[in-house]
Amino acid sequence: METAVILCAGYGKRLGKEIPKPLIKVAGREILYRTVILLKKTGVKNFILVVNPDNKEKIESFIRKLGVKYKIVLNTNPERENGYSLLLAKDFVKEETFILTMGDHIYSEEFIREALNGKGIVVDYKPLYTDEEEATKVFCKNGKVEDIGKGIKRFNCYDTGFFLLNKHIFSVAEKLIKEKEPLTLSEIVKQAQIDCYPVVGKFWTDIDTVEDIKKAEKNLLKLSIKSVGDGFISRTLNRRISLWVSERLINRITPNQATFIVFLIGVLSAIVALYSPALGGILYQLSSTLDGIDGEIARASMRTSKFGGWLDSVLDRYVDFLFLSVLALHLEPLGAMLVWVLLAIFGSLMVSYTTERYKGAYREDAYEVVKELNYLPGKRDERIFFTALMCLLGWVELLFIVLALVTNLRSLFTLYFIWRRKGKE
Repeated sequence: METAVILCAGYGKRLGKEIPKPLIKVAGREILYRTVILLKKTGVKNFILVVNPDNKEKIESFIRKLGVKYKIVLNTNPERENGYSLLLAKDFVKEETFILTMGDHIYSEEFIREALNGKGIVVDYKPLYTDEEEATKVFCKNGKVEDIGKGIKRFNCYDTGFFLLNKHIFSVAEKLIKEKEPLTLSEIVKQAQIDCYPVVGKFWTDIDTVEDIKKAEKNLLKLSIKSVGDGFISRTLNRRISLWVSERLINRITPNQATFIVFLIGVLSAIVALYSPALGGILYQLSSTLDGIDGEIARASMRTSKFGGWLDSVLDRYVDFLFLSVLALHLEPLGAMLVWVLLAIFGSLMVSYTTERYKGAYREDAYEVVKELNYLPGKRDERIFFTALMCLLGWVELLFIVLALVTNLRSLFTLYFIWRRKGKE
């Protein structure tokens, strides 16, 4: 489908904000931005926005910057409800089928891509990310809508606010508007008895209150966590703290700013370690704990970039090299100990280099393709936690010996697993 109608004529009084609801930022991005950009990625080329007079200028100014083909349709009587808003879009829908969605709903890309495989109203049997009490209920029978509304007693699923319709829906709306005002979208859907298409377990929610915004931000951040790649320490400790921090910073800083803040904490840890390895170790672990916030903010706010990923990787290497080099200065290693120190620093760099170089060569994440890598010890979060612990205990010599063994063995196993999978290509 190449056309999407987005209903933005409501006032959002429950939020008590001066800006239009579709332009409210949730997890660092405006609701309308999320909808338009994700639909654009799936092939939508034409956007029809139904707005009220008070919001027209702000919404049009915003969507103009997104570089998409759009048409603003004015609803001078928004009190006539969203069914009337839909009808106003009739003369501007040129395709036989089109997408209809709401200006106050947020969807994940996975939700939208799955929804586009169906037709009619997209429903969810068990919403995971929205308030069931507030959601519009739907009773589907034999694959068709039999009843719909927030107050209905008999229902078996929930309205996600996402529809795939054909132009026949306008005929139904025209018939109903002659009989009653105001006219809701639910009344049109019920009368038309459109198909029900289930999408279950994917992120979607609507924003009506400040509490809805906070809940959506928390869920978007949780969903931003990479499914693979985290070590044991990140899964059990670091992510719990970083998500808490990201939730409070996501509307205040950019991902690259987060990267530099964490980098500076890492550099500070190395400077402090010159005078106190124990205190430096604590700061080093703090930098590792916060290392995930740039990625969390980037993914949740739809700001991921190749540059950001590259920058984070490069600065991490500098921090690791600086900190281990400072610890080595405390030891003033000679002979065999110098070999252990050099092997530990080299191995720590090679653990990251082997997987990053794989991504550069094959354009895919090594952890997603070579599953064995997720179970090898020695990931960065694990190394830093171990380093901080050894610094607190004063066992710096043992630290370098263990790091030298673990990191280089991990690198060798990485080479083996990748060779076994890719070497014969």
